[in-house]
Amino acid sequence: MRILVAGATGAVGRQLVPRLVRAGHEVHGTTRTASKQAFLRGLGATPLVVDALDPEQVAQAVAQARPAVVVHQLTAIGPMDLRHVDRGFAPTNRLRTEGTDHLLSAARAAGVERFVAQSFFAGYDRVGGPVKTEEDPFGTAPPAGMEQTVGAIRHVEESVLAASGMQGLVLRYGGFYGPHTSLGPDGEQTEAVRRRRFPVVGDGGGVWSFVHVADAAEATVAAVEGGAPGVYNVVDDEPAAVATWLPVLAESLGARPPLHVPRLVGRLLAGETGTVMMTELRGASNAKARQALGWAPRHASWRDGFRELGALARAGSGTPA
Repeated sequence: MRILVAGATGAVGRQLVPRLVRAGHEVHGTTRTASKQAFLRGLGATPLVVDALDPEQVAQAVAQARPAVVVHQLTAIGPMDLRHVDRGFAPTNRLRTEGTDHLLSAARAAGVERFVAQSFFAGYDRVGGPVKTEEDPFGTAPPAGMEQTVGAIRHVEESVLAASGMQGLVLRYGGFYGPHTSLGPDGEQTEAVRRRRFPVVGDGGGVWSFVHVADAAEATVAAVEGGAPGVYNVVDDEPAAVATWLPVLAESLGARPPLHVPRLVGRLLAGETGTVMMTELRGASNAKARQALGWAPRHASWRDGFRELGALARAGSGTPA
């Protein structure tokens, strides 16, 4: 099957492309940077240099690739600042709004059969129980300072699910960790935990769901090859409160235990958005993805994954795709 991966050199893309190739698919991958063409060829993909915000370039790339499936992994995430999330995510938000529209328009014109897009679990409304399913309210009450970012995620979901003439699937990934992520062996979040700059705010009751980036790629392959249109949480088996997982992460990295700060101090350090994520976030259940996609994470719990991460960080090396 011919597949176009938009954003093929990102954290998920570089894990996804070789898996699709090994499964026997013909893969075309986009990159904004001409110098990354050799890297994509090395992964087994045909490279396409595309500015995803240029509708003509997107249309030309999709027409050239003639894919049966488009996988939307476009992001431009730089260093994270929880005090200014919308500002930091502004380039990615454009890719999730304008870029999504350009991809969908080109996909319709090219007769694409299936469209798989990246989303994020953290948009669940912060009401009710600690763990959410795909049927729970999503994105209607974003934290202050995150309105544009959550709005862009909702745009992806609503546009893909409503697209005519093709099957739309949305994958709500958990928080990534592993190679080439901010929680990788040399990532910025990893370094913050090492330096005790990632405190537990308030009671640390915010529930996070994680997924190793390799497991996210495996779930994406499953969504490319099967599964009904709709939304799927792609997370591991153990949603956990910050007060539970952050000390384990620190220990795995050989760091001192994280600091604990009151919520008021947390607002000064991480802003309202960061404080809400540390104290009010809701996790996600992967039951639907397990059943409907036939997928199961190899890293069933962040506990095992963090131990692996710690070993890699101490060794100063990553893992192959």
